[in-house]
Amino acid sequence: MSTVFLASARARALELGVADLVTFVHDDAAGYVADQPVDIASCIGATWIGDGMPGTVELLRRSLRPGGLMLIGEPYWRREPPDQVTVEACHATTRDQLRPLPELVEQFGEVGCDVVEMVLADQDSWDRYVAPQWLNIRRWLDANPDDELAEEFRAELTNAPANHVLGTNGNIWVGESSP
Repeated sequence: MSTVFLASARARALELGVADLVTFVHDDAAGYVADQPVDIASCIGATWIGDGMPGTVELLRRSLRPGGLMLIGEPYWRREPPDQVTVEACHATTRDQLRPLPELVEQFGEVGCDVVEMVLADQDSWDRYVAPQWLNIRRWLDANPDDELAEEFRAELTNAPANHVLGTNGNIWVGESSP
């Protein structure tokens, strides 16, 4: 969403020597379809772009070349959330927005995806993934206090740690072989 983050991604691609292999597009992901078919289409933690996982799969398929792979990072319930506060701490508005892992895997099959790999975070690895984001947000806020997204990121940094320890969701990354 931020041109600051996009510039950082481009710099990282240069650093890794892969800048000629990737293309970065600054656009609204909701409804975005690549001009040319791509080898890998991904959506990590933002399936709202397709109004949920099934719609995001269909959206990403429109950019994918035959035989390409889809990578989706999708949260799931590790256990039933006890209340609405916990649901909202997990960035959901209703319990039904997220599914238990077995149901999520079934849902991928229902939309015609072959699950070809999964990386499931345990609580320790999830903590190590999430917590450094708070430091990055803090550093970004220090460097970009007047950015149009600063207020939104300030709210995220204020709420994220408490929401993390309250939340009960995990994350699934799924590769999909296009039909």
